[in-house]
Amino acid sequence: MKNLIVINGSPRRNWNTAELLKHAVKGAEDAGASTELVNLYSLHYKGCTSCFACKIKTRPHGICAMSDDLSPVLERVKESDAIIFGSPIYFMNLSAGMIAFIERLFFSNYIYSDEIPTVFPKKMPSAFFYTMNMTEKQFEQFGMKERLGMYELFTRRILGVTPKILRAYNTVQFKDYSRYESSIFDPEDKFAYREKHFAEDCAAAYEIGRALVAE
Repeated sequence: MKNLIVINGSPRRNWNTAELLKHAVKGAEDAGASTELVNLYSLHYKGCTSCFACKIKTRPHGICAMSDDLSPVLERVKESDAIIFGSPIYFMNLSAGMIAFIERLFFSNYIYSDEIPTVFPKKMPSAFFYTMNMTEKQFEQFGMKERLGMYELFTRRILGVTPKILRAYNTVQFKDYSRYESSIFDPEDKFAYREKHFAEDCAAAYEIGRALVAE
């Protein structure tokens, strides 16, 4: 039985990012796989500190020397058959929790060598789920495809497979916009967009979950 590990980089366990990931989990399980969902914001850890222990020639490569709540998760990633990175977009980037996770996972498996670009033990199918307040037009205007593309490029380099991509645009941030200072948004437009598109995003997430464990 194949195993899919799903990384939720959102502090919210029951909102846009988490909802997409839950559909991906359902797709993988319907395809016969086992799954694990990791909520990063329930863990205590930090990003890479550039200690370079993972690069020392006399030490095993591919192992982050830091010891915290993330350490066992990094090992379980290696035992899995596929991975999904799910993150909201905060200030034009991945969440801080997801960035720290990627630093720890990728840098420890990245070697400063053209002959050995990665020491990750196998090729692993992956996907990125992005949820964002911006529209698709704003995503293009702000150069987000290129910015997030760097994470996707390193995923291809470290895991050996080009990741699948799901972008959920113009997401609803609040159930009640009247409670918050948010006059730049039209709540009716936001909820109408969600009503029209979010079910499609969830269906796409389900299919990606199925596809990853079928590869």
